[in-house]
Amino acid sequence: MTATDGQAPRRAKAIADIAVHSALNDGTIICLRTITPDDEQLLRDGIAQLSAESRYLRFFSPVAVLPDAVIERLVDVDGHDHIAWGAICTECEGQPAIGAVHAVRYDDGGRAGEFSVAVVDEFQGQGLARMMTAALLVHCLSEGLAVLDVHILSENAAAKRLIKSLNAEWTGESAGVAEYRLDVAAGLAALRADTEAPGVQDVLRALDGDAAGSA
Repeated sequence: MTATDGQAPRRAKAIADIAVHSALNDGTIICLRTITPDDEQLLRDGIAQLSAESRYLRFFSPVAVLPDAVIERLVDVDGHDHIAWGAICTECEGQPAIGAVHAVRYDDGGRAGEFSVAVVDEFQGQGLARMMTAALLVHCLSEGLAVLDVHILSENAAAKRLIKSLNAEWTGESAGVAEYRLDVAAGLAALRADTEAPGVQDVLRALDGDAAGSA
């Protein structure tokens, strides 16, 4: 934005500082925001709410309590090499965490990384994964993450539907794990075109303004 009438230009709010308030498909009011290292307990509580099946599909293990090292990696977020967004049910008692999505850049510091997503069972099937993914992909694009690899257990039909809807490319399957490669820009374009998902459009309007409505 250029300065006018002698006023200094107004700086856009950083993506990491934006909280998106919206609703799931069933009307549940939620808030999406970036995850920080201070969210460790909130994240632990959210994982504890996952069923054994959901923990298995997300972490490839049904254990009730994840090792501390795994939790520490999940909250070791810097907004550049590790980008993460979480969802909070603002109308629920205690405002619990109900989902999270992560993108972690590979150690080589390049433009590729890994993607993962999880939603608490009670809130699955209500569009939350797509909303969180929209926020993540906008953030990834702004930080130079262009490609995300996705590792999905072959029986995880919901995750496959999500990734395929983002035009991800299947790259192979081994030992019961399907591998996909997601082009961040292409995935974001697919979400922008999904005008029948009001929650996704709320996220896009909040994070990248008019660009969401221009696709």
